[in-house]
Amino acid sequence: MSEHNLTLVKYLPVPPEVVFNAWTTPEHMSNWFSPAGMPVSVPKLDLRVGGEYRVDMHGDGKDYVHTGKYIEIDRPNRLVFSWFSDGTEQKETIVTLDLKSDGDGTMLRLTHERFTSEKSRDDHNGGWSDILDRLESVLAKRTETGT
Repeated sequence: MSEHNLTLVKYLPVPPEVVFNAWTTPEHMSNWFSPAGMPVSVPKLDLRVGGEYRVDMHGDGKDYVHTGKYIEIDRPNRLVFSWFSDGTEQKETIVTLDLKSDGDGTMLRLTHERFTSEKSRDDHNGGWSDILDRLESVLAKRTETGT
């Protein structure tokens, strides 16, 4: 079995600390952390190494549950966590977020590793791309309104 990985890079118009908070605060995540605008809830988020999280995406008459544990927390530069979902066949995959200051904004590099199939990787590529676009939109509105 070979591993399949994906990497996405996205410029966001806010400083790394704001981006980091968006990824680690349930109230913020509920505004953007799902593809295709599905409603999302974050019933569990214990932001410490070894702490667990749970993200539920709601759509098509069912809940898509995503769980994992935080592996590395280096505010505001890096966040690493395991990721389990039906889309990974409940096998552990690893998501790494690297945040680098870039002018007035942040260059975000998302790496998702250990997919067991190309299909799983490609499905997640589409999902993460949508999620990052939603994050960008939410952060851009925040910048425009000054909130």
